[in-house]
Amino acid sequence: MPEPDSVPAADLPPRTVRRAGGWAVGNRGDDEYFAVSRRCRHQLADLAEGSVDADGCLVCPWHQSRYDVRTGEMVDGPRGFLGYHGPAPGYSGLVRLVGSIARLRVGQAVRRGDDVVVTD
Repeated sequence: MPEPDSVPAADLPPRTVRRAGGWAVGNRGDDEYFAVSRRCRHQLADLAEGSVDADGCLVCPWHQSRYDVRTGEMVDGPRGFLGYHGPAPGYSGLVRLVGSIARLRVGQAVRRGDDVVVTD
């Protein structure tokens, strides 16, 4: 049986995200851990390189799409595309619609000793 994906809890202070196998694992604050699939639904950026905003949403590092980590749904569309960073209201709305249907996979992240472990 393979070892579960994990990350040291010391590497997950509040509002941070780290990679654990195929998961973006983070801490929304007060040791409220989450795990979601790593690829943004917009242009497949690695969400493990993202951040957690004040609302506890995972923010994509490329174009700032925001995800509800409890459901995997994109709650705010991208602010740009390709190399462009700026307003794109119609495009962002379309991507957000796709992201609400094609949600991120959500795992369970729990603290076990010194590690945060991800289970499906």
